[in-house]
Amino acid sequence: MGSRLPQLLRRGLRIAAPLLPDYSPELCCRRLLSPVCHTRALRTGAPGCRFPDGGFQRGLGKENGEENAALEEMPELEELLAPGPPPLGAQRVCVVHPKSPSKLPRSTAELQVAEAVALINSLQNWTVLDTVILSTKAPDRKLIFGKGNLQLLTEKIKELPHLTAVFMNVERLSPVTKKELEEAWGVKVFDRYTVVLHIFRCNARTKEAKLQIALAEIPLLRTNLRNEVSQLDQQRGGSRYIMGSGETFMEMQHRLLKEKELKIRNALEKLKRKRRLLRTERRKREFPIISVMGYTNCGKTTLIKALTGDSGLQPRDQLFATLDITAHAGHLPSNLEVLYVDTIGFLSQLPHDLIESFSATLEDVACSDLIVHVRDVSHPESTFQKARVLSVLQNLNLPSHLLDSIVEVHNKVDLIERYEPVEPNAIAISALLGHGLEDLKEEIDKTILQATGRNILTVKVNLSGPQLSWLYKEATVQEVDVMPEDGTANVKVIISNSALGRYKKKFPW
Repeated sequence: MGSRLPQLLRRGLRIAAPLLPDYSPELCCRRLLSPVCHTRALRTGAPGCRFPDGGFQRGLGKENGEENAALEEMPELEELLAPGPPPLGAQRVCVVHPKSPSKLPRSTAELQVAEAVALINSLQNWTVLDTVILSTKAPDRKLIFGKGNLQLLTEKIKELPHLTAVFMNVERLSPVTKKELEEAWGVKVFDRYTVVLHIFRCNARTKEAKLQIALAEIPLLRTNLRNEVSQLDQQRGGSRYIMGSGETFMEMQHRLLKEKELKIRNALEKLKRKRRLLRTERRKREFPIISVMGYTNCGKTTLIKALTGDSGLQPRDQLFATLDITAHAGHLPSNLEVLYVDTIGFLSQLPHDLIESFSATLEDVACSDLIVHVRDVSHPESTFQKARVLSVLQNLNLPSHLLDSIVEVHNKVDLIERYEPVEPNAIAISALLGHGLEDLKEEIDKTILQATGRNILTVKVNLSGPQLSWLYKEATVQEVDVMPEDGTANVKVIISNSALGRYKKKFPW
């Protein structure tokens, strides 16, 4: 179907051309095949951003490369991951937050506006000119605000110099609401779903992340298509059938979207199976796996870089700087080698249509030996964020021992004078300045040894035999005390139960 798609589209668009006077068949084909912007999806407010070069891998390149190799075998990925629309360039934005009386007191309007500003600042060359908090009794109404407040807001917006866009801090705007607000204000209007989606697009590196974004865009494209065709029907007097197939232009595009969604889901399922194989390989190598979790911009990547010394990690002070699950090798004080898994960050109001697409990124957590929960204790809602993360972890049906052994890290203590953790067993650190990292390493070391059932023992080996080289390969050697008088050595090792069983079988004591 993929190779015939341009031909089918061109054939259909010869009939539909009168409905689309500004579209050429080639342009429509390119837009329909791209992962973004079918039938003028940009009208919904696709914010502009730079598209990163694909293929940049961090951490354990071999495993990340193998995951991409699973996708390379699928030729239809080229059309699924085709370049999106050109960026819109710099934007000067007014953030508008509708304040509803039903909002929970712990999620104050001011904090929600601060998060909205941080989202805008995550897009290159986007600037916030002003923020507005405006009460509304019925946020679900067509224009969100009542007549009086809407008039005040319109006057405020038109007074802002060089304004190019308004970010309405709601999850989704209906096409009708968006259109009427844009006509009233004379600038583009973006909702939270559109902004977050395009931040994801900016920061996606691997093909899996780009596929997840393409999947998340499908509901947006369906909405745009219905709105576009509805306008065309009003202008031209009804749908047109394509050739003699009995299929309208809208029906054809809905079918193509459904086919594209199926291809994306198949590609992601193939990668999921490949991931299971990689997890099996990790277990065979017996690398302890540590998942690092927390809210976006809490310092997860900075912490992993500090713990591993991985120069390939480049932390950025912005939301959703990490979208790809990556693994990074590090050593604990016991000399045990472990893998730190960097996960996608949480957001207090992640749009509903994005939750499903990125839920797969949390699958690796269930296969972890330990979870490190990083909190930004300088954030006013740090306690609420902790409750949210723990709620999500409980919904993943994780083993009880994994939930009970979570290591809680209080990061960014350098921003709070004389900070002392209130929670028992929490470890206060500054990943950026390196404060408290040694205590954290010791705690991770102790907990991971307990969680994985590893043994610390001393083994006497004959230096002329293969035992020592075997232990270096299959266990973690801590000390070697050589006794030259009899050609032996006492070797202190950290060894798993399975490796110890193999050693006893190969070298009877």
